[in-house]
Amino acid sequence: MRGRELERCDWCLGDELYIKYHDEEWGVPVHDDRTHFEFLVLESMQSGLSWLTILRKRENFRRAFAGFDPVQVARFDEAKIAELLADPGIIRNRRKIEAAINNARRFLEIQHEFGSFDNYIWGFTDGRVITNHYESIVELPARSALSDEISKDLHRRGFKFLGSVTVYAHLQATGIINDHLAKCFRK
Repeated sequence: MRGRELERCDWCLGDELYIKYHDEEWGVPVHDDRTHFEFLVLESMQSGLSWLTILRKRENFRRAFAGFDPVQVARFDEAKIAELLADPGIIRNRRKIEAAINNARRFLEIQHEFGSFDNYIWGFTDGRVITNHYESIVELPARSALSDEISKDLHRRGFKFLGSVTVYAHLQATGIINDHLAKCFRK
């Protein structure tokens, strides 16, 4: 059910795309590796930009990054990087593009080691959702001890552009952490 009568988290108000993302995706537990990879790419691309900017370019990213198939992205070469750098539909930052390719390779290594990226990431919480109880958007943290731990482990494994703040955003987006405000109908 969508409409003005529903109470939502304050951060999504004012834009229909944001509201749709909030209502249908943000905070819903993810157990699909391709979806995890999609969010990792998008969140690393967001660094320094607004999430709304990324959402508006999401379909372009899907096209440019082979539907977020980590196997295909891991094979991207210099010619593909040049093609991506010329694509006005995505964020054309060489370091972020190279990080996405590198991260696809590291993602595949984790899948091999743990059976899936999902097993790896949810293993940090023993498969449980962490539900926080915030009343106001100003209470929401940008990072946590958990995101610090995961970020350090990802960095040790060779991932790029996935600092603690970006990892915390991933945990929120994929429902590992439920940070919907207490008033929100999605809580």
